[in-house]
Amino acid sequence: MDRRTIAVPLTALALALTTTLTAPLASAAPAGVSRAPAEAASTPVHVAGEHVLQVDYQVQQTGYWCGPAATRIALSARGVYRTQGQLAAELGTHTGGTDWIGQVTRVLGGYVGWYETKEMPNDPPTQAQRDLLWRDVVLNINNNYPIVANIVAPANNHPPGYPNYTIYHYFTVIGYDDVNMTVLIADPANFGGNQIYWLSFNQLATLIPPKGYSA
Repeated sequence: MDRRTIAVPLTALALALTTTLTAPLASAAPAGVSRAPAEAASTPVHVAGEHVLQVDYQVQQTGYWCGPAATRIALSARGVYRTQGQLAAELGTHTGGTDWIGQVTRVLGGYVGWYETKEMPNDPPTQAQRDLLWRDVVLNINNNYPIVANIVAPANNHPPGYPNYTIYHYFTVIGYDDVNMTVLIADPANFGGNQIYWLSFNQLATLIPPKGYSA
C-alpha cells in the first residue's frame, strides 16, 4: 500500500498545541457553495503582497494523522470545527496514513462544497501544472478556502525542520505573497517547531508531484 503519511515521533508532536493564526480574512464565499469557474468568480480590488487566512492550527495528534490535521486546519477557515479523530474516521485514515488526496477532497466538499482534486503526476511538474497550481492558490485564498496538499519531500527538497529522509505528508496552504511568489504553510507535523512558515512557490510545486492537492 502506498504510504501517504510518515510516522512522526511523538516527541515532535507537542500535546495537540492549538494556535489561532490571526490575519485579515480574504473575501469569503458562503459555506457550502459550489465552485464557480475562475472567470466567473467575483473579483475584488487586488492589492499586491501578502494574503493570509485566519485558521485554527493544531499539531497532528498521532504520527499518521497529518491528513486529518491538515483537513481540520482547512475547515477552520470556514468556521467548521471537528476533532482530528472525527476527521480521521471520515477520511478512512489508518495507521499507514490517508491513502489518497481524493479522500480529503470528499470530506472537505461534504462540509463546504467548492473543493476538487487536482493531480500532479509529472515530476518535475509541467509548466501547465505549475500555472494551474498558482491560479488555484490565488483563487482559493482570495475566496477563503485553504488548499490541502499531499507532498513527497525527499532529503534534498525539505521544508524547514524535516528529518533527513523522504517524508510523505499532508499540509495546508493558508496564504500567498504575489510580490515574491511565496506561499504560507500550516504544517501539522511541527518538525523542529516549524508550524507556520513561508515556502517559495517553486518549492511547493516540486513537493506535490507525483501526488495532488485539494483546491
